[in-house]
Amino acid sequence: MHLIVAKPRGFCAGVERAIKCVETALERYGPPVYVLHHIVHNAHVVNELREKGAIFVQSLDEVPTGAHLLFSAHGVGPSRWEQAKELSLDVIDATCPLVEKVHHEARRFAGKDYTIILIGEVGHDETVGTMGWAPAHIKLIQRKEDVARLRVENPERLAYITQTTLSVEDCSEIVEALKARFPQIQGPHKADICYATSNRQAAVKAFTPEVDLVLVVGDPESANSTRLAEVARATGKPAHLILDSRSIRREWFEGVRCVLLTSGASVPEKHVQGVLAYLNSIEPCDVEERELIPEDVHFRLPPNIA
Repeated sequence: MHLIVAKPRGFCAGVERAIKCVETALERYGPPVYVLHHIVHNAHVVNELREKGAIFVQSLDEVPTGAHLLFSAHGVGPSRWEQAKELSLDVIDATCPLVEKVHHEARRFAGKDYTIILIGEVGHDETVGTMGWAPAHIKLIQRKEDVARLRVENPERLAYITQTTLSVEDCSEIVEALKARFPQIQGPHKADICYATSNRQAAVKAFTPEVDLVLVVGDPESANSTRLAEVARATGKPAHLILDSRSIRREWFEGVRCVLLTSGASVPEKHVQGVLAYLNSIEPCDVEERELIPEDVHFRLPPNIA
C-alpha cells in the first residue's frame, strides 16, 4: 500500500504557543495551573497536560482566588477578564494571535456602530469568545442559506468577520452570498481563516485525487480537523476522522492501494507516526511525504511568561 503523508500537517503556531504556555506556567509556578476550557481541541494533549498538573475547568467559579489561570487558544470575551480580575487571578492569555485579530476587528467595527455578521459555528469556544467583544452588534450565521434570512437595520453599516478554522471554500461561498445581498458590506483587511487551516485544506484538495482513501488524525471536537475530512469527502473520496490508530477499522482498506494521511492543527506528530506504524503492521507500506506549502510560523509567548 502506498501512503502519501501530507505536509503541512499537525501543530500550527497558535496551538504550539498555547501548549507551551501551559508547560511554562507549570514549570514556573508548579501545579496546579488552571485552564478555562480545553487549551486546544485534542484529548491527547489535554490528558498529557492534566497528568503534568493542569486542571481544566468550564467555569471560573471552579478556580480558587489568586490562582494561576490560562485562557485557551480559542480566546474569551471581556466578561471573563472582568471575572478573573474580581477573583484576583493571575491570567496567562494563550489566545491565538490570529483569533485576537478577529476580536480586534469585532471591536473596530462595533466602534463604528456597524452590524457585524460573524461566520462561524454555533457554540464553538472561538465564536462564543468573539461574540463577547460586541454582543449588541454581532449576528452569527453558519451556512450560506442563513444569508437570505438576515435582517439588518442599516445595510450601509454592515461588516463580516469569520471564525479562523472554517472550510475555506464554504466560507468563501457565504461571503459571496453576503456581498451579493449587501453590496456595501465590509470585511477584514486580511482573511480571518488562519494560514494553517488554509494550508492543510489546500494540501488535502491537492493530493486527494491521487488516492483511494483519506485518513485525518484529529479530535472530533476540533473544527479544523473536521473540516479536513469534509474537504476530502467533497472530492468524492472516502475519508475518516480518527483520534489515533485505535480508531482505525481494517475493512476500510479493502481494495485500497493508496492512502492520504494528514492531521489537524492540534495533533501531536507522534499520533500520526502511530497511524503509520499501525498501517505498516497491516501490510508493508511505501511512505511518501509530500509538501505543498512550506510553513515556518511561530508566535512569541505572552509577556508575563516569556
